[in-house]
Amino acid sequence: MSDRGSLRNTLHQRGMRMTPQRQLVLDAVRELGHATPEQVCRRVQGTASTVNITTVYRALDLLEDLGLVRHTHLGHGAPTYSVEEHEHVHLACHRCGRVDEVPCEMLDELAERLLRARGFALDATHLALSGTCRDCRSTEEHR
Repeated sequence: MSDRGSLRNTLHQRGMRMTPQRQLVLDAVRELGHATPEQVCRRVQGTASTVNITTVYRALDLLEDLGLVRHTHLGHGAPTYSVEEHEHVHLACHRCGRVDEVPCEMLDELAERLLRARGFALDATHLALSGTCRDCRSTEEHR
């Protein structure tokens, strides 16, 4: 089934209706990969200039409640949204702002330790780690 049909069916099952704005927001998140609400809004406004940031925030909240998108905080700014199946850990450099991605499996050992020690089940798909990237560390070492 298409993404459009899937969203329509999910909304109808919950007694909600499909709107062009909701579909445009979901399409924008899919196209952008990672995007702040402002970036999503700019993309949507390329097709529907009357859509405002409030509509985008409401659509993102609904799409997250439906399990179609998720947000991650990559720093001190606005959250970044991606589609639900876009699962990885973000590595955010606090010096240059670069964001890299690594497979969630890289944290399996930590997840197992947390589960054993604290009974805490880690959701690494919704995680950003802050630090210093290789390039910034290399620049610091050569000073």
